[in-house]
Amino acid sequence: MARIQDQIVLQTRGLSVGYDGNPLVQGVEIEVRLGEVVTLIGPNGAGKSTILKTLAGQLAPCGGVVYLSGRDLSGLSPAQLARELSVLLTDRVRTDLLTCMDVVEMGRHPHTGRLGILSDGDRAKVRAAMELVNVWELRHRDFMRLSDGQRQRVMLARAICQEPRVLILDEPTNYLDIRYQIELLDILRRLVGRREMGIVMSLHELPLARVVSDWVVCVKNGAVMAQGRADEMFVSQTIDELYDLEPGSFDPATGGIRLPVRTDGLGAAEGKAHQ
Repeated sequence: MARIQDQIVLQTRGLSVGYDGNPLVQGVEIEVRLGEVVTLIGPNGAGKSTILKTLAGQLAPCGGVVYLSGRDLSGLSPAQLARELSVLLTDRVRTDLLTCMDVVEMGRHPHTGRLGILSDGDRAKVRAAMELVNVWELRHRDFMRLSDGQRQRVMLARAICQEPRVLILDEPTNYLDIRYQIELLDILRRLVGRREMGIVMSLHELPLARVVSDWVVCVKNGAVMAQGRADEMFVSQTIDELYDLEPGSFDPATGGIRLPVRTDGLGAAEGKAHQ
């Protein structure tokens, strides 16, 4: 499967990311196209969240450039950035006395006038986004009284109704049970299927990353270890090296991890795949 040849909406050149001028990951070269899901995978602490925060403009690069629709991200105003890019990170949002609908409506503010008054069209887009992620029935509930999984879906609705060209998500399946993990990833596939949006995200769940991603970026030891199409990256050699799985190994047939398991107590062992 060739990589989608649509317009590049987000790309980096010689990017180094970190904190207080100290690089954590260097030489990051990423391209995100309309109609494409790009997924960052790698061990905890590798710098995936730091990369995403830099792509979102929340952290200044230690070096290099991030381009959004061909423009240097650092030169865009907050309003320009909000009309092109939407973010759903793992940081928990705290609100006071806001309903779920209030939270989702915030996603339309980059498209309203100075007074932030929503039109009938804006409200229709809010409802469509909430219905898409199955939270319309929660619209009058206090956002802070929801479960973590419900909040996650409300925040996704806010990001969707912002109508960005690029959607950035950090571990979007956190706090979700398997049903809603699958539902969320199906929603993301449908969003990019319209070829009006590019998505870049991080995921821990390798079986989910394998089926949802068009392009996979492997991050380890302060660098991009490898990147390519999902079918190229989800092979034993790459995943075993990325996560230092020995004595286990990645099973590309199942997407699970194969562990040596003793069966007779006398040293005989056989591989068992754990998903």
